[in-house]
Amino acid sequence: MVHECVAMASTSEHFLALIDWVEMRRPNPAVVKVYCKDENDEAAVVISSGQRFPVQELDFGWGKPDFGSYHFPWGGETGYVMPMPSASGNGDWIVYMHLKKRYLDLIETRAPHVFRPFSCDHL
Repeated sequence: MVHECVAMASTSEHFLALIDWVEMRRPNPAVVKVYCKDENDEAAVVISSGQRFPVQELDFGWGKPDFGSYHFPWGGETGYVMPMPSASGNGDWIVYMHLKKRYLDLIETRAPHVFRPFSCDHL
């Protein structure tokens, strides 16, 4: 399902449309709204990608990791979502979600067949 969703958004037409959107709004502070919202704004979410994080190539001298990620302090109220391939190399993905509780509850309620909370059983 993830590949199907990404395939729809990874066409040259999609990226050209994004460039057009940015160019049309260049004078307006679009990205700043993520960090400087007024009290009437809805929650903002930044989507990133850990797709190229080389977790399967890491070795700190005691073997390859069962799990790997990178983290940086996010702060503020802006949500953050980052998908990365699992270190297992089996095609699974780890999706980090730093969101308000009500949004995490919504994801767990509506998409339990897609997203499962991470646990030691995954290692």
